[in-house]
Parts: sequence; C-alpha cells; structure tokens
Amino acid sequence: MEETRTGKPHQILWKERKQGNVTGVTDVVSFDESAILLETDLGMLTLKGKELHISRLSLETGEVDVDGKIDSMVYSGNGPAAKGSLLKRIFQ
Repeated sequence: MEETRTGKPHQILWKERKQGNVTGVTDVVSFDESAILLETDLGMLTLKGKELHISRLSLETGEVDVDGKIDSMVYSGNGPAAKGSLLKRIFQ
C-alpha cells in the first residue's frame, strides 16, 4: 500500500555546495556550524558540513535556506519523526 502525504512538497536545491534551499520542512530539530537536523514529511534530514548557517526559516511555508559548505545530506526514517515515549509508540 502506498503512503499518501498531505504535507508541503519536498525539494532540495543546492548551488555549488555553498548555498541551498530545502522545502517540505516541518521542524528544525537542531543546528550548529557542523550539522543541521531537519524534520521533513519524508523523514529526518541531516545536513553536515562546515560553517553552516540557517539564513532564512519559514515553518509556515516549510522553507529553510542554508549557507555554508555542505559535505553530506542523509535521510533517516521513512516518515516524520515519531512523537511520544518509546513505550507509547510500541504499544499503540
């Protein structure tokens, strides 16, 4: 059975590993100069690099602009991060 999404469209656009835009973002979980962790409709997205900065954030439109040198982009999970305690998620 195919999963249907009701969130915003998800897209990544990166220019010369220096500047980028991510859409479909539902939350910024954490960020520092070496890593940014974003929650998207398609799972958690980890951006790793050097001198990373969030230059624009709009959770209303689901857009994040990032500056800095990107070294990797990695998805984890196959959907939004699960909410609640581990026991609650196990026994649902």
